[in-house]
Amino acid sequence: MKKRVLILCAGNSCRSQTAEGWWRQLGGDTWEVFSAGSQPVGNVHPLAIEVMRDGGIDISEQWSKHVDEFIGQPFDLVVTVCDGARETCPTLAGAEKTEHWPFEDPGGTDATGDNQLALFRRVRDEITESIRAYLAEL
Repeated sequence: MKKRVLILCAGNSCRSQTAEGWWRQLGGDTWEVFSAGSQPVGNVHPLAIEVMRDGGIDISEQWSKHVDEFIGQPFDLVVTVCDGARETCPTLAGAEKTEHWPFEDPGGTDATGDNQLALFRRVRDEITESIRAYLAEL
């Protein structure tokens, strides 16, 4: 039986979408992976799509979802990737385990151009390493 993970971030446009894409790749067919937000912005940030594509993963078909869609569903793990989600998302009673992995918000910065792209890449790599480390411990 597949394990289920839900990754939460306030806007569900950058960090949680990146984590969803990487978890699917790294977890293979042993995980069902979902992401959502407490205040979803309605789209996946274009730079998140770009840096994931650079990493060999296509998240262009993913979409921004509200956490309420997942209330009452069972999850083996719920991971919050921003402090905003940790503070505003409802407690999911169906979660066997919860973890908080805060990452800088690459979409909520004043950086532009190459600086913003570098920030998206750095956060992508941090998320990737966190997922790799977690999966290696199982």
